[in-house]
Amino acid sequence: MKFSNSVAVTLATAGSLVAAHGHGHAHFHKRAVETETDTAVVAGPTVYDFVVLEKSGKTDEISNKDACAGLADDSLEWYGDAVANACPTSTPTPTPSSTSTPTQTPTIAAQELLETSAAITPNSPSPTSTAEPTTSSSSSTSSVASTSSASTSTSSSSSSYASAKGLTTEFPDGEIDCGTFPSEYGAVALPYLGLGGFSGIQYVTLLDEVISDIVTAVSGESCTEGAMCSYACPAGFQKAHWPSTQGSTGQSVGGLHCKGGKLYRTNEAHSTLCIEGTGGVEVENNVGQQVAVCRTDYPGTESETIPLGVGHGETQPLTCPNGATYFKWEGKSTSAQYYVNNAGVSPEEGCQWGNGSSPIGNWAPMNLGVGYSAGSTWLSMFKNEPTTDADLDFAITLTGDVSIKCSYDGKGNFYKDGVKITDGSNGCTAASPSGNAKFVFSSA
Repeated sequence: MKFSNSVAVTLATAGSLVAAHGHGHAHFHKRAVETETDTAVVAGPTVYDFVVLEKSGKTDEISNKDACAGLADDSLEWYGDAVANACPTSTPTPTPSSTSTPTQTPTIAAQELLETSAAITPNSPSPTSTAEPTTSSSSSTSSVASTSSASTSTSSSSSSYASAKGLTTEFPDGEIDCGTFPSEYGAVALPYLGLGGFSGIQYVTLLDEVISDIVTAVSGESCTEGAMCSYACPAGFQKAHWPSTQGSTGQSVGGLHCKGGKLYRTNEAHSTLCIEGTGGVEVENNVGQQVAVCRTDYPGTESETIPLGVGHGETQPLTCPNGATYFKWEGKSTSAQYYVNNAGVSPEEGCQWGNGSSPIGNWAPMNLGVGYSAGSTWLSMFKNEPTTDADLDFAITLTGDVSIKCSYDGKGNFYKDGVKITDGSNGCTAASPSGNAKFVFSSA
């Protein structure tokens, strides 16, 4: 496998998926259940996808097999730091560090659309709850509302999850009761989850300055002493708070910290609860029914509980995190992962943990990955395999300033620049130098 120009290989993923038990997105956490049966977790496999970058700036996809073979025979090389375990049969590679410093200078750098995964297994003791927040105090007043989303679908309206007030208002540490959802400060309440408006709650155990144990709350539980309490932000925004102390075995933790009965910020870099993404990425819905696009609560519970309901005829921003400034997982840049439900599924139904009885929630048929790194926005669409073999029931076309035209036909097939993809990758990844790109949903 030879190329006419010198090339570099880097990792692009649509999020890591779980093989064991057929569960979806990344969960190293224990999940409490209503039967009071405790659960433990084990790490699941990470799925890697590669992109070839030529010095000319041209990007092209390559199969995992060919990429790993090229790395093994030196016809390809990594862009920046090698990614450990991406090619288990090739020459061992070092553990990746934080955002890579390239050894050459191609015109485009690929972004790792990375979120870790695990599968749920039974039986483990419940932890106690304690953690140390980062504190500072400030206050101001203002009110900002984002574009509302009035759905024409017969499903529940998404408008209540698309707007917020107080987006620029500084959050006052130690003044808001843990049981009071901070909707006056930009956060968007999600009452249908049964968590007091929070998008996820984690009961954590702090041991030797690392979080050694995490239990994820279920519906009916609340933000109580020691808990990390996560929240949704309106379309185009994302939560700004997560503690520097993360899980000892790769778990992510995010949100506000409940201490002494009051809520505290956990990221001293931001005084507000929500921050904007890089902008430019949108979803347009021409399907005829509402579509629920659900972002994972990351860092945090990693469930797909951050809702975006897009009504027919609407265009909504899809929040794209900046890899240089947003949450780092073990020093590496991260991106946003979205689960796309079939047409007509409401955000209330689709943007929460499913049970596998239907293709919704973490069992939704399609994943979208969005992230920004080294001057380009990286966008991907992939089937939600191996969690489910269900096909999304409408088409998606990636348009705008993108390196390739990536599309899905609503019948299980993907296309790159109009040519059907037949290498078994079940998806595609594109770069956008300007960041202006749109996922267009249409009838199959």
